Amino acid sequence: MEAKKLSVLILKNLILLPKNELRIELDNEEDMQVIMSVAEENDNQLFIVTQQNPLEESLDLSDIPSIGTVARVNSKLELPNGKIRIVLKGLIRAVCHEYRYVVSKIIEGTLSALPDEYVETQLNFAVGRKLKKEIDSYIKLVPTISNSVISSIDGAETISDMTDIIANYLQISLDRRRQYLECTNSLKRTEMVLEDIYHEEELFEIEKRLDAKVKDVMDVSQKEFIFREKIKALKNELGELSVQESDVVHLNEKLENLDCSKEIREKISLDISRYETLPSISPEIAIVRKYIDTLLSLPWSSVTEDLLDLKKVRENLNQSHHGLDDVKTRIIEYLAVKDYSKKSSGSIICLVGPPGTGKTTLAYSIAKSINRNFVKISVGGVDDEAEIVGHRRSYVGAGPGRIISGMIKAKSNNPVFLIDEIDKLVTGVRGDPGSALLEVLDSSQNHSFRDNYLETDYDLSKVMFILTANSIDDIPHPLADRLEIIDLYGYTEFEKKHIAKKHLIPKICKENGLEYLRVYDQVILEVIRHYTKEAGVRELERQFSKAIRKIVTGIVTTKTKKTKPVLTINNVETFLGKKKFEPLKNGLRGQVGVVSSLSYTPYGGEVLPIEVNYYKGKGELILTGSLGHIMKESATIALSYIKSNCDHFGIDYDVLCDNDIHIHIPNGAVEKDGPSAGVTLVTSLISAFTNIEIDNDIAMTGEITLRGGILPVGGLKEKSIGAIRNHIKKIFIPEENIVDLEEIPKEVKEQIEFVPVTDYKQLYNEITKTAIST
Repeated sequence: MEAKKLSVLILKNLILLPKNELRIELDNEEDMQVIMSVAEENDNQLFIVTQQNPLEESLDLSDIPSIGTVARVNSKLELPNGKIRIVLKGLIRAVCHEYRYVVSKIIEGTLSALPDEYVETQLNFAVGRKLKKEIDSYIKLVPTISNSVISSIDGAETISDMTDIIANYLQISLDRRRQYLECTNSLKRTEMVLEDIYHEEELFEIEKRLDAKVKDVMDVSQKEFIFREKIKALKNELGELSVQESDVVHLNEKLENLDCSKEIREKISLDISRYETLPSISPEIAIVRKYIDTLLSLPWSSVTEDLLDLKKVRENLNQSHHGLDDVKTRIIEYLAVKDYSKKSSGSIICLVGPPGTGKTTLAYSIAKSINRNFVKISVGGVDDEAEIVGHRRSYVGAGPGRIISGMIKAKSNNPVFLIDEIDKLVTGVRGDPGSALLEVLDSSQNHSFRDNYLETDYDLSKVMFILTANSIDDIPHPLADRLEIIDLYGYTEFEKKHIAKKHLIPKICKENGLEYLRVYDQVILEVIRHYTKEAGVRELERQFSKAIRKIVTGIVTTKTKKTKPVLTINNVETFLGKKKFEPLKNGLRGQVGVVSSLSYTPYGGEVLPIEVNYYKGKGELILTGSLGHIMKESATIALSYIKSNCDHFGIDYDVLCDNDIHIHIPNGAVEKDGPSAGVTLVTSLISAFTNIEIDNDIAMTGEITLRGGILPVGGLKEKSIGAIRNHIKKIFIPEENIVDLEEIPKEVKEQIEFVPVTDYKQLYNEITKTAIST
């Protein structure tokens, strides 16, 4: 062929050899332009090449291969979807000497034919017979090749044509097919064809031997499984699958995508097979289906990657909680040790503090900061250990316990798992849920936690458990022994003011659609002092919610949106009503026999007035106010101490013996116990019998001994915060509690004078300096 110019069509993943046809659909605009530009004067011919890298989108002219096939466009059909379907007939090999762009992006090549380098025609007949013989043997052995190749070979005129036709039918790679195209020696191509045929025959024989071995070892159950799968496939194609059969297909798909161990996969597969064989009317089918769903829903190996950036953790904790610096430091230390040691086991955090101090939100902030999923359960009031470890499947309505149910919700097996109200577990006839939690929280056991419903081990060792409680005394001792206790104390008035100003009020305004509300600091303190009495801020939030709702109602009613709402001292009572709480001293001022004691409750520190009165009788001691056993003993010790030292305190012994003594602590509906009211009981008795009035700015705490020694007590920080809420100015404390003053907030110590004492006579000398005799 003389040098001629033809349009160029570039294909991907397809190679057209001479003497073969290729049917393709074109949707590329540039390719369609090439086909439409094929000139009839060139006998509808064009040059076909295949790009080296099929992923390359844009080609330079230098990247286009030079060797290709001259082809004729035998047919061309424009489809309704905008594509063009063409049939190409390969003619000869050709080489392009130069590519250039013509109209638009159409490429034209100047090319010439590549003649066959093999010219020994005397061997053509023998080579042709050998090819036909081998291809005939190949077709009989390998069923994947079409018999039509025989008729195509018979129509071939030369060895060159035969090799091109046979190569087109062989199962070879794109690179190998490119080698056929670029080889211009037909004898060499013949050797390549024979080599590929022998290779395919050898592979086919190996496959046959493997199939025979597999067939020999296949047992009856495997055959039945294959038959069942084929039946299912046929039913699926015909749309005749039952609901149960469709369900089995869905379950198997979920199992394929489940990340779990081989043992768990086999167990689930066995249960799916059991579910498949159950009759649709069987009462057991729903039980088995629920069990399979539980196993498939559990995160067996799914984990989230920890982001232990301690600076970010600290920032998140500061954003969500004001104050509580000691608590935040303890949490940071806990996470730092966990990160440094690279161990998932260790102590379990237990946040202990009054309601409303932010225990739950602290746990959520930890989870958010370290990029772990968060899940919460509450065990308050739980009296059945099956709630923790699940029911056996033999029970009607059985299901997994709260731990496994929580893991399903978490969707990862390393979440932050919050167990709330751990101090409110109940031991009853249905078992001890506290003991059931021991296995869950013990790092040496929980890697193989066994839920009764699952009947298989589940790994809880990667879970970060965080517990919350209002009082450590109510946590079962074996459980408390496994916990890292972090105390959350009540907030001071100043901390509450900051929380309300920076967090609560903006949050409540946003929830109620109020864009702006001016609230002065003295108004916030007014609400804190006279409308709330708590360690946390929940009631404070409710009071501001109440006020803001009334403000919004007034705006809507009067249609005065342009007026900027303000909450002032003058309108607080309008929105919140009369004051609910007054300082304790106002109600007790000027009363002999009444002394303020400090107590620590699950709801924070409180000031309790202890009242004493006496009257003619037989020397009996009467105690009222729901006092516990320890407090009753403290009252008896206090009276005995006074009787043995009556001369020192100026009290007539006969008066102590000839009168009944009544000790009462108000708010009788609340149970009170503990030894810390000992010194207050002594002081209130002395006040009553000597007619000395104790200043109500004074409070005291400490355990009294029979000889007047004052022993240390707990909860001094909470008691101090409770005292400042009731405007106490001076507190007598045991000398051994001086070390606890470091934990007390600075603003509390600035307003309260702490007086340490070692024995009661020292305390008595201090209070008589300012006492008023009536």
